[in-house]
Amino acid sequence: MLTYPDIDPIALAIGPLKVHWYGLMYLIGFATAWGLGRWRIGRMGAPWNADKLDDLIFYCILGTIAGGRLGYMLFYGFDQILANPLNILKVWEGGMSFHGGLIGVLVAMFLFARRQGMRFFQVADFLAPLVPPGLFAGRIGNFINGELWGHRTEMPWGMRLPCEHFPGQCLDQPPGTLLSPAVHASQLYEATLEGLVLFAILWGFSHKPRPMMAVSGLFLTCYGSFRFLLEFVRTPDAHIGYLAFDWLTMGQILSTPMILCGLLLLGLAYRPRSSHKTQPI
Repeated sequence: MLTYPDIDPIALAIGPLKVHWYGLMYLIGFATAWGLGRWRIGRMGAPWNADKLDDLIFYCILGTIAGGRLGYMLFYGFDQILANPLNILKVWEGGMSFHGGLIGVLVAMFLFARRQGMRFFQVADFLAPLVPPGLFAGRIGNFINGELWGHRTEMPWGMRLPCEHFPGQCLDQPPGTLLSPAVHASQLYEATLEGLVLFAILWGFSHKPRPMMAVSGLFLTCYGSFRFLLEFVRTPDAHIGYLAFDWLTMGQILSTPMILCGLLLLGLAYRPRSSHKTQPI
């Protein structure tokens, strides 16, 4: 069994100013997307240039933060909104939703495409392969924060947590126990599948010209499928629990439309006489 390294979530503290690793992971994700985008437009040329990429990343930063926070509060913390609507603004207390962030990014891409006179899926197909490194960084941030743990396991790669910092994992343990029973490090599973594997799939797939909507469809299908499967080993939010059948989670409900939309986009992209091609990455 492995033991959680108990990493301090604060990367740097200067007086009252505290810089958290989780926030740095967002910066790393956006910086990586920008760097990959710069490399890509160097090969693609028109209609993309550095200025358009900078604007797109700025739009997506706003969409990710606003959508991620609002989505979390609506999907997972609606009771907090009822208690105090201003809780929506308390980003520093944590709580971001990928599905909410995705909706925010979709809105941002729509506004960007309309302003630039571009097709929506022309933007979406360009952006999709740049997203997974950010997902990887975000899940590493979850791991550092010690959140989103999985179910208990006897597998040799299970992670044991210090009881003094994770008392909820040790409720049924004898007094004085130092480490919890082993649990799945579901954050690292998600970092691997939703980050590294998804990036490899999309980067390789978009290396050659593809019909418009194909790259976006593959992103939605793969991410939704990975997230749906990983929810089986991830512990649901304590205040929500399972929604049905003692296994269905909010994450699976939110991922199902992604899978269906992704398959629909792939079907439309590869329908007969479809001739709209994306540029190679």
